[in-house]
Amino acid sequence: MTQEKNIASRELAVSPEPHIQNWLSVNRMMYTTLLVLILPAAAAIYFFGYHALSVIAVSIATALITEYLAKRLRGQAFVMDGSAVVIGLLLALLMPPTIPLWMVAIGALVAIAIVKEAFGGLGHYIFNPVLGGVAFMLACFPIEMAKWVLPMGFGPEITTAAAPLSNTFAENTSKLSMFIGDTSGGLGETSALLILIGGIILITLRVIDWRIPLAFIATTFFFSAVLGADPVFQLLTGSLMLGAFFLATDSTTSPLTRTGRVIFGVGAGILLVLMRLYGVKLVEELFGDVIVISLIKEVTTEGVIYSILLMNAVTPLIDRFLKVKPHGFKKALKGDG
Repeated sequence: MTQEKNIASRELAVSPEPHIQNWLSVNRMMYTTLLVLILPAAAAIYFFGYHALSVIAVSIATALITEYLAKRLRGQAFVMDGSAVVIGLLLALLMPPTIPLWMVAIGALVAIAIVKEAFGGLGHYIFNPVLGGVAFMLACFPIEMAKWVLPMGFGPEITTAAAPLSNTFAENTSKLSMFIGDTSGGLGETSALLILIGGIILITLRVIDWRIPLAFIATTFFFSAVLGADPVFQLLTGSLMLGAFFLATDSTTSPLTRTGRVIFGVGAGILLVLMRLYGVKLVEELFGDVIVISLIKEVTTEGVIYSILLMNAVTPLIDRFLKVKPHGFKKALKGDG
């Protein structure tokens, strides 16, 4: 009897997501994701040379140091759970190949210190830290964030390339090159093949839910075709594949329910297509043909970053209307009680 009272008197502490599912713990989820990300990271180094490795190293190191200092300032213990490493690596994979290293460090610092730790750390932040850091860099360094080059391997030659999703890019790049990764783009965005393999591994291991990437990709394909764009080109270009499998599926910033995750993916897909096909035209109509427009065209046509961030903002509303049903819940029948 005394033991039962002691158990009943204990405070029930429920932590925010990610929760343990089956064999998964937070550490296992993060390190499994990290191992899978080696695929696009290796492709980045193969296609863009040693500078890609430097970008990855600086981003991860800055993320770790920033999280350690932020935890100390908040009076909390630093735990090597792998989340800072994953954030640093993903941010690096979204960078253009010639980005200066000091800019990468600033992006990783913002992602960890402001977007993640300022909101309470893992499980508490509102927006995906990786996307928040990249959005900050797009606003501060639009020219450097829009410099694209052809894959150069480990050679010294740097050849300027057309921006992904541009007409010039579409005319001079085969879909096979886009699928393999031998084309211009962000360091880890170009190889749809390796990203797809990594995403399937994470789904198979139940590290991520298949509903968000499937809904995101399928919606983008469908609405691109309906609105007259090449749907395959839209899927293989830019950061859609990386975003669908590794960014939109973040458990802290995506809905709790299965239906909510489908809505999240569909919403992100619709927003992405609208941004890609009509975003620049709308900006031109609002602000006219000014110098700023050329920069806006370079950094906002992609759209994946902003579409996911906007859906992050809608996630609490989705969870409010699609509440998780407690285990054992049964709707009361008339006359009960």
